[in-house]
Amino acid sequence: MLLRSVPRAVAPVLATCLLALFGLLLGGCATPTVVPAAHSSGRAAHASSTPAWADGHHVLHPADLPPEARTTLALIDRGGPYPYSRDGIVFGNYEKELPARTRGYYHEYTVPTPDAPDRGARRIVTGRNGEIFYTSDHYQSFEAVLR
Repeated sequence: MLLRSVPRAVAPVLATCLLALFGLLLGGCATPTVVPAAHSSGRAAHASSTPAWADGHHVLHPADLPPEARTTLALIDRGGPYPYSRDGIVFGNYEKELPARTRGYYHEYTVPTPDAPDRGARRIVTGRNGEIFYTSDHYQSFEAVLR
């Protein structure tokens, strides 16, 4: 077998690559999910595509967000104008659900909720270094949005 002539430390990596190639050949663009190997410390390695600021949060991509959140992201990218006077205010992180930063680091924006009598519970919170978080439950939990 091919893997018998490969050093033992390299065999799992080679097997994963072969599985990914096989998945591409059979399923077009579908590839198997690869779980990072554990370091000698026993902790799993971070996937290179997930930034450290997203640690501990479920990760979403803009396409996973409700359409109103994608519209809000587009407004943030353009710098407004925003439909709500409180859009862009400093987010205090009082619930401590996001990484601790100095006051003024985070800002929040309304994600309209259809049929809500007010601004609703959904928000996007941005960080000074490009972090984007989405909450659908008024700051009780957050998901990291990767672009």
